[in-house]
Amino acid sequence: MNPAGAPDATPYDALLLLSFGGPEKAEDVVPFLENVTQGRGIPRERLEEVGEHYFQLGGRSPINDQNRALLAALRDDLAGAGIDIPVYWGNRNWDPYLTDALREMAADGVTRAAVFVTSAYSSYSSCRQYRENLADAVAAVEGAPRLDRLRQYFNHPGFVEPVVDATLAALAELPEGTRDHARLVFVTHSVPEQMAETSGPPASSGPHRRRAYVTQHRSAAEVVTARVRQATGRGHRHDLVYCSRSGDPRTPWLEPDVNDHLEALAAEGTDAVVLVPIGFVSDHMEVIYDLDTEALATARRLGLPATRAATPGVDPRFVAMVRDLLLERAASARGEEPDRQAVGDMPAWREVCAEGCCPNLRTPGRPALCGVDA
Repeated sequence: MNPAGAPDATPYDALLLLSFGGPEKAEDVVPFLENVTQGRGIPRERLEEVGEHYFQLGGRSPINDQNRALLAALRDDLAGAGIDIPVYWGNRNWDPYLTDALREMAADGVTRAAVFVTSAYSSYSSCRQYRENLADAVAAVEGAPRLDRLRQYFNHPGFVEPVVDATLAALAELPEGTRDHARLVFVTHSVPEQMAETSGPPASSGPHRRRAYVTQHRSAAEVVTARVRQATGRGHRHDLVYCSRSGDPRTPWLEPDVNDHLEALAAEGTDAVVLVPIGFVSDHMEVIYDLDTEALATARRLGLPATRAATPGVDPRFVAMVRDLLLERAASARGEEPDRQAVGDMPAWREVCAEGCCPNLRTPGRPALCGVDA
């Protein structure tokens, strides 16, 4: 029970941290990639090629360690606020697996849990696929608790404000004389164009429908750019670009690639660049390899001064955001009308996905939790 006067998290008796997962040693890499690409028929030889990024970094993805740090920070934050509920952790693609987390929760007597996903945006791979994984895990675990996913948080101040401060810090690291006209290059994970086009709710369900993945990123980038201008008194041009393209080369994916974009900026005579990993909540593989290793190497080759802004990670504002989203969802579940924090030109995202939102184009009709069509 929470102490008298503490924030009310009922009806939730647990919080579940749900993430992607990653290998922790070299022999885990290919089995991990087989989990990620299950059902796509990708040959093992190709997976070994893709795994080279992990092998170059010792075969260990940083994501699990980052989730351990976030897990500890969430427990401390909730306890400090007087919210007495346990926090569990499960992954889609590697140990600790989501199904094992639900078994532990069921054994502990958890009946209804809120789920925080380490993905801030809407698309099949960043939203609905997690919802499908939740449905699979609940079906596999006898006595599994009821699960309610917390909303997308791309425009929550607890996500945006750490990105603003990280961008300002990265600007300050650039050589004097290059900062005033540095380009802000916002980077996120590329997805197939068709997935991007169908992201978000269908056209019949109101504003901000379809193509939500790109729209949400652009909205967040606009807010960060405006806040940087307020802080420095200088305006910066900015772009949204992509990294980590994978899959069949014949399938169109969102472009431009960050490295191609750096080439174009250097050809234009751009003074300097700050890479802002707006699509990521922590410094996992797409950040430390695609940006810190590849993109910064491209910038050095081009003679283009460049720095990389930090991700939110365990910034106290980001951690407190999870608590805010938990309490917001709890109030809504109790039939109240909570204050939903949001910045920029888009409202707070819906807490229950609309029917047909971010559809599974490969396997239509696959069950998913936490939506109207669940």
